[in-house]
Amino acid sequence: MAKRKTLIRTASTGQFLLALVSLGGVAFADDADAPLFHDDAIVEVRLEAPFRTIMRERPTDEDTAAVLRYVDGNGNNVQLDVGLRTRGHFRRRPEICDFTPLRLNFKKSETVGTLFENQDKLKLVTHCDDDSPQYDQFVINEYLVYQTLNLLTEFSFRVRLLRLSYVDTDQSGREQVRLGFLIEHRDGLSERTGIPSLKTRMVTFPDLNPGYTNLASVFHYFIGNTDFSPVATAPGEDCCHNHDLFAKEGEPIYSIPYDFDMSGFVKAPHAAPNPRFGLHSVRERLYRGRCVNNAYLPASVSRFMEKRSEIYALINEQELLTKSNRKSLLKFVDRFYSALNSPQNIEKKLTRKCVPITTQ
Repeated sequence: MAKRKTLIRTASTGQFLLALVSLGGVAFADDADAPLFHDDAIVEVRLEAPFRTIMRERPTDEDTAAVLRYVDGNGNNVQLDVGLRTRGHFRRRPEICDFTPLRLNFKKSETVGTLFENQDKLKLVTHCDDDSPQYDQFVINEYLVYQTLNLLTEFSFRVRLLRLSYVDTDQSGREQVRLGFLIEHRDGLSERTGIPSLKTRMVTFPDLNPGYTNLASVFHYFIGNTDFSPVATAPGEDCCHNHDLFAKEGEPIYSIPYDFDMSGFVKAPHAAPNPRFGLHSVRERLYRGRCVNNAYLPASVSRFMEKRSEIYALINEQELLTKSNRKSLLKFVDRFYSALNSPQNIEKKLTRKCVPITTQ
């Protein structure tokens, strides 16, 4: 079992120490009360529920009773009663996904001593299309995006890959086996980092931690993502669009990204670039970092260079990737690192492409 470790690294140079501090790359105590996200091994899960009804009605305000089963490390059969509801916006639309993303609601009293101890509500990323096994590859791609951000900074949502047997109690136990992954709840990230979550309608760029914000901007460029805003969202909704806010009182805000299905790295069939930017494909990168944070670009680039071999290893060592998908991902990452291979390229593709702070 590949345990996650949070070791304090000794900086050999003042420059590396500056990068570590400015990007939020600090070490945190191992959160032993959340075993689900301590291991990268795939979890075999059986989920029994009336899926035909759930996918027809797509409830967002009320849970449907379901049963989750798995075998623990000691060979014990574990059964947990959970609530299911559909979630999301774009992927919840029937014309986009015939199997929508889900939210699992656990009874915390039942989770004691299990893999899901201290978990309450968790987002489940699903396969979207029931008819095509290829959609499992897009699940793995998005899982790898989260893992990459985990490599770069602890200020990121952890994930756990599942092989799910969906048992439809509406259809005499009809079963399909697909891939999915669970995303750490914002409360879990808050407890792990010691930074409270923050809910508000809107923030401004001067409110944000500049070093972290720049790292996130380079990260969005890395994955080819334009479907986000670290400071704003749709009217009537909490900030921000595919970003969650975390902050201690009186300190700069961490706007932490999630939901990457529209990125070029994932390359889902429904993905399209933001029409504002005139891009032809999600595989075409556009830097959206703010000019006011350009001073942090050297530290952000250094972080990506430091983690280069580990990022490639995530792709090369993921056994569930098909040969063609792995090759495509590696080429996409190659093009990113080609953009960083000289000061001239960084100036051309990042620094000069920065966005004035007046633009959201």
